[in-house]
Amino acid sequence: MSERAEQPESQNASEEAHREREHFFGAAKIMAILTMLSRVLGLVRDMLMIPLGPKVLADQFWWAYSIPNLFRRLFGEGALSAAFVPVFSETAEAEGWDRARVVLANVAGALSVFLAALVALTLAVLWGASFWVSSESSFLLQMTAIVIPFMITICLLALGSAALQCRGKFAYPAFAPVLLNVALIATALWVAPQAMTESQAAAALGEGASNAQILAHQAVSNEWLFFCLGGALLVAGVAQVVGVVWLLKRTGLAAIPTLRPMVPELRRVIKLMGPMMIPLGVLQFSAFLDRTLALVFAGDAAWQPLEVGAVRCLYASARLYMLPLGVLAIPIATVIFPLLSRYATRNDKQGLCETTNRALRLGLFLGVPSGLALMLIGKEMIGLFYQRGTFDATDTANGALVLQMYCLGMWAYFCNQILLRAFFSIKRTREPLRIAMCLVVLNTILVIGGIFTPLGVAAVGLATAITAGVNTLLLSWKLHGLFGELGIGNILASLLKIAIASAAMGAAMWWIGTYTYFGLSVWGRILHLALECVAGAGIYFVATLLLGCVELGELRKRNPA
Repeated sequence: MSERAEQPESQNASEEAHREREHFFGAAKIMAILTMLSRVLGLVRDMLMIPLGPKVLADQFWWAYSIPNLFRRLFGEGALSAAFVPVFSETAEAEGWDRARVVLANVAGALSVFLAALVALTLAVLWGASFWVSSESSFLLQMTAIVIPFMITICLLALGSAALQCRGKFAYPAFAPVLLNVALIATALWVAPQAMTESQAAAALGEGASNAQILAHQAVSNEWLFFCLGGALLVAGVAQVVGVVWLLKRTGLAAIPTLRPMVPELRRVIKLMGPMMIPLGVLQFSAFLDRTLALVFAGDAAWQPLEVGAVRCLYASARLYMLPLGVLAIPIATVIFPLLSRYATRNDKQGLCETTNRALRLGLFLGVPSGLALMLIGKEMIGLFYQRGTFDATDTANGALVLQMYCLGMWAYFCNQILLRAFFSIKRTREPLRIAMCLVVLNTILVIGGIFTPLGVAAVGLATAITAGVNTLLLSWKLHGLFGELGIGNILASLLKIAIASAAMGAAMWWIGTYTYFGLSVWGRILHLALECVAGAGIYFVATLLLGCVELGELRKRNPA
């Protein structure tokens, strides 16, 4: 009798685990759709913003913009969420959501104080530096001071979004960037017509104005344009936080941030977060360091091998290779992380292995063709989207080469997001930390050495791809040892089919790109690009269907929850 009772109970548990797993993978598709909306608006935003301003000011603006963007990537898709989610999920599982709400309030209070102190310290350093820098660098300091408070709102948004995701609510975290993009698009549309050319500045000053006065007047106009964009960034950040607080209240998780009493869970989050910051932020830290090196080594001096505008080219290229990463890889990694954390809490090794294996296969299924497609159409995209204003044909050629180098590592960027979440769910942070620290050094050496070669700024993309590939291989090897069985053979079998299907896709896209022509008008170029993308995607999915790729069937499953 007891055996009969145990069998239905075991079957029910298995069915419940299956429904839970399918719910989270189904949520990835919903999140991907909303993220796609955000990324499309982000592309529109970049099309309006990247061509703005003189190259010197544009380089400085995009470098300053990279600082809060670094924190967004580090916290929103990085260490804060990675440390908070396992602790928060474990607390909710063991002690209920009321206790979890207390933990959220305590973490939010500590985070607010830390960020406020960091922003205040940064502003003080910038104010002190303003007495020592030249007038040419003053704009860089001013722009950094304007955008730096965005760190506070974007990190609080990340914390609230992580809590919502643990409750299975993924819609608003994916939708929140839409608010930012809309604000910047509206601001760019408003200020762009008011930016002065040199002839307009001369006309405004009237006859008799010297060339120096004309250039100074033009510079002030363009600086004001970038200052307005920085202000819009802050306003949008506040709106995003208001939205996440409202949703936390609706789900019963909202609480006033507190510092005391300091709950033990906060100490655990802090202890986990430290070692996670470097491995999860290696790509972001490297990108920021790359832009810093590009800013330093761009100019007319003998020791500066890069052209002015290199930072803007890096940003434009990174935005395009980050598009599939944000739309496809981040949603998968984000939605499986709470699931992996639950399996780790239950000591369910089979669930951990199966979920990680499935996510890695999906990552390769989407990442390999995405990288190849962008390599083939990258130059066409950059020219269509960005080549106007001060972003000229030289910038397009440089940006396209950088993008192609970046895309060599697209498969690795997808896998790294998943592998790191697997390590963090089982609270093993030392292995990724050690690997990441070595790779930051390797990336820096490759960049500094590469920019003095004919590759120039494209060496940045190549260095990023190499370090990402090494990172993936090392993390996979380590995780295979920890899990005992990661299903490497299964992954390699899928990769072979994916490579064949991607080759068929690439051949079709190359033929269309070489032997079709729709004219030089904007609509003709859009139609040509759309044909390449649609035909390539169609060929790829037909090929994967014929090859029997199980990942295609997994993507087509509906969310049963």
